[in-house]
Amino acid sequence: MPVPVRLDTWVLLPALFLLSIGIVMVGSASIAIAEGQGASTYHYLFRHLVFISAGIFFAMMFRVIPIAFLERISRPMLAMSVLLLLIVLVPGIGHTVNGSTRWLRLGLINFQVVEAVKLMVIIYLAGYLARKAQLVRARFFDTLKPLIFAGLLSGILLLQPDMGSAAVITAIVAGMIWLAGAAWRHIFVLGMLTLPAFGFAAMEPYRLRRIVSFMDPWADPFASGFQLTQALIAVGRGELFGVGIGASIQKLFYLPEAHTDFIFAVLAEEFGLAGVIAVLLLFLLLITRIMVIGIMAHRNNKPFAGFVAYGIGLWMGLQAVVSIGVNLGVLPTKGLTLPLISSGGSSMLMVLVAIGIVLRIKYEMDRDNVVYCRKKTSMKGAAE
Repeated sequence: MPVPVRLDTWVLLPALFLLSIGIVMVGSASIAIAEGQGASTYHYLFRHLVFISAGIFFAMMFRVIPIAFLERISRPMLAMSVLLLLIVLVPGIGHTVNGSTRWLRLGLINFQVVEAVKLMVIIYLAGYLARKAQLVRARFFDTLKPLIFAGLLSGILLLQPDMGSAAVITAIVAGMIWLAGAAWRHIFVLGMLTLPAFGFAAMEPYRLRRIVSFMDPWADPFASGFQLTQALIAVGRGELFGVGIGASIQKLFYLPEAHTDFIFAVLAEEFGLAGVIAVLLLFLLLITRIMVIGIMAHRNNKPFAGFVAYGIGLWMGLQAVVSIGVNLGVLPTKGLTLPLISSGGSSMLMVLVAIGIVLRIKYEMDRDNVVYCRKKTSMKGAAE
């Protein structure tokens, strides 16, 4: 008898609600931008829907790929992730947007390779930790090796430059190592070693201006502090229940990147504090469920699947926190999209693929539990 196929509703429903909110917000925030660029009114909304459709298709594909296959290909992910990040730096291959060389031109679309690299890093590190979890808990060198890998990727990302993604990848790796049981003293020492590198990178003039303007955006509200002041104005205008869908003023050429990096500020303006709390609760529910699935996988003696779930939960949670923090003025501008909500083709594709992998992990556990129960019932019946 075939095992019934069920999707985990605690993952699926929050993700679908966030996708729905994102569709509404991209449609609202991008109209003025599209018309200002001479494109059709709903250009960015149609583009957003196309990437969501493609992401759901790929998520369904990964939903049927066994987790054991991902574990078998986890080791090559190390070299592939480095190669992908280096390819975009090759003249004539990488595509530059707003001064950053982060994209590969694939026909009609540009693909931001670091979004794929984030998932590849998670798969590689999950395989490493599944093989060496005991050593990571006891030996400093086995804790150091993944962070050397993260440092290498961060160094390449700073050449593009993309400090936001470098920080997210480093945090994902550190978080996964901590969840694997690494000693606090090892993590503390390694964390202190990374601070000078990020501190040196922050000394770049344009990054330093971002940090200074973040600390006091009103000191120069029409230049270095323009993005943040406009975001804060949008958030403040929303008050309790917002100004209404489509009624945002800040998205009308005041707030840069209103449909991507600063979409949360537009959401706060149009839906108010109530909308902000609803989105935060949906992210909390989704990420908590993903982490719970990781715990369940470990309890079912599936360490690789558990670490993959942990990594995906950390990725989505960290990126959401950074994106929301930037919009609310508590973090410097990083140029990161809000998962499942912002208009961003590469990010949307890879986040949906990651959700497909989480659903596969949960499906395999449910399937194994059903098979075990059937065998137990059959053995009990035979004994009687």
